[in-house]
Amino acid sequence: MRLRASRSAMVIVDGTDIHHDLIGAALALQEVVIEAGLPAARAVGMDRFVDPMPATAEADAYVVYRSSVAFDPGQQRALSDLVATGKGLVVLHASNLFGFGPGGLDADRTGFELVGSRYISHGDAGSEGRFAVEVRGGHPVTRHLDDFEIDDEYYVIEHAPDVQILAERTTPAGPQPLVYVREHGLGRVCYIALGHDGRAWGNPGFRQLVRQATLWAARVPEDDIASWSTRWPLGNGRTIEGDA
Repeated sequence: MRLRASRSAMVIVDGTDIHHDLIGAALALQEVVIEAGLPAARAVGMDRFVDPMPATAEADAYVVYRSSVAFDPGQQRALSDLVATGKGLVVLHASNLFGFGPGGLDADRTGFELVGSRYISHGDAGSEGRFAVEVRGGHPVTRHLDDFEIDDEYYVIEHAPDVQILAERTTPAGPQPLVYVREHGLGRVCYIALGHDGRAWGNPGFRQLVRQATLWAARVPEDDIASWSTRWPLGNGRTIEGDA
């Protein structure tokens, strides 16, 4: 499939693989983005945003999967400045581990203000399990997606007041956000708390969510977000029918 408006993306992993399979994430997420019709390169390390090479500077959206409490302030500023010029940013799972490294939250203030949230804990239900993702429609990131179930880690996050929540899960303490979008300067940011390992990466609902988030972040026209030449299963008995 060819999108009517040409766009490209870059999948970036960073950190340690002690708790998260970075190589597996890079491969799986690149496949997901390519399914959406976007050329997608794989890359390692957040230092690429400081004086970026053309491959980084020319990408329209960045899909970031970090697993580290260390995020150099200069790298945070460089990414923040780049997104503010109009780039798209899709932030997955543990990529909002702000405030846990040297210097606390003050050292990660730029990253926190860019992404709009930070991980707090797994909550009181254990670290992982199966739960329902309750989707709010009406936005290009979720418009073609129904509620779905997933096996993944539980995340409790603290988020900025300006986020638009698009999906959540029900907990005894009340709804917990799973997906939101926000603006950053001229850029678009989407945070998705899901995506711990292969169980999530292979989930049709998760894949659809990441595809649509990346297309939206890259400013692909809304009419094209549902346009694939292949019928991608949504995991709920429905499909999106693309145009040939």
